[in-house]
Amino acid sequence: MLAAVSNFGLALEYASPELQNDREIVLTAVTRNGLALQFVSQELRNDREIVLAALNNYINALEFASEELRNDREIVLAVVNKNGFVLQYASEELKNDREIVLAAINNQALALEFASPDLQNNREIVLAAVNINGLALQNASLELQNDREIVLAAVNNFGLVLQYVSSELQNDREIVLAAVNNEIDVENYDELVLEFVSPEFRNDREIVMAAVKKYSLSLEHASEELRNDREIVLAAVTNRGIALRHASSELQNDREIVLTAVTNFGNFLH
Repeated sequence: MLAAVSNFGLALEYASPELQNDREIVLTAVTRNGLALQFVSQELRNDREIVLAALNNYINALEFASEELRNDREIVLAVVNKNGFVLQYASEELKNDREIVLAAINNQALALEFASPDLQNNREIVLAAVNINGLALQNASLELQNDREIVLAAVNNFGLVLQYVSSELQNDREIVLAAVNNEIDVENYDELVLEFVSPEFRNDREIVMAAVKKYSLSLEHASEELRNDREIVLAAVTNRGIALRHASSELQNDREIVLTAVTNFGNFLH
């Protein structure tokens, strides 16, 4: 078995319970592949040297460490500094440790998901997270999803996070304008910022113009009046010709607009 795990650490899975509790064999296996820690006896999952050896080459091995070592502050702090998402395997006590959670979100802002409810409601921590990645707002407390300063920081970083804020703040013009100005290329997303704003803002010329300049398909969610606004539609099809499908029938029959659209997306001629 020692020869087997020296060659392939995960071979430990097929060892007898006795050999899965053999320190030399286990240390060899996890040094070869940290994931082998899942096949180690409960006793050796509490062995600090073995767990550190496993974490050295597979940081998510913390999942298989003993409860005591998942509550070891030094170990957890070291691993979340390398991969914030490993916070999910820390003890409940350390998920409520301010320094550890800050280290985790500084590495990976979305690790806020695994912080304790108390820290998801901690203004400083949430603000730090959304300043790195606005999408972290989805894991903040409901109270902080309604905090204007935090929401503004989040949408300035990632406009689509507007969908996670209160209806009151979705009706805040400064926040909405910041969100559409920070729209990302949403080819991999099903939503657009304008979907989450009030009819009033879908008919707000400045907001809609900013939206279609950032991402032309936002035109779909503009008011009927603005989908018939020549300047807005021209801006949209200049950005991406396929936006023509969302223009009014009248503007789909406008020669300059159609020419601009097919120039930017010739396959849309049909």
